[in-house]
Amino acid sequence: MTLKNIKILICDDSILARKKLKDFLALLGCTQVIEASDGQAAIDKYKNENPDIVFLDIVMPLKDGISAVKEIIAYDPAAYICMTSSVGTQENLKEALKSGASDFIQKPLNNDMIIKVIENKVKGGN
Repeated sequence: MTLKNIKILICDDSILARKKLKDFLALLGCTQVIEASDGQAAIDKYKNENPDIVFLDIVMPLKDGISAVKEIIAYDPAAYICMTSSVGTQENLKEALKSGASDFIQKPLNNDMIIKVIENKVKGGN
């Protein structure tokens, strides 16, 4: 798996957060980036697109990230999901990992942490 053929789903209700992450992924050479703006859209796009990595915000309208990660993991136990959040980090971290998330990054997203998440997956994590 290389950065060119890795498929990444970004789910965040903030269009600015999605654009910033998408732009950084493009600089890394990722050409297959899918976007969703809420948890339900993330679940639907995961089922349709089967991405290699999901960056999933926790606090969103319609369906939050914790509910979405539970549904995605129920559908695909091998899903590689990195939760992102800026609120209640410690509790959210515990709940996200308990629900099946592979990783967690606190917002604002740090480019080095994004690279680490991708490298973990590329090197065979989950």
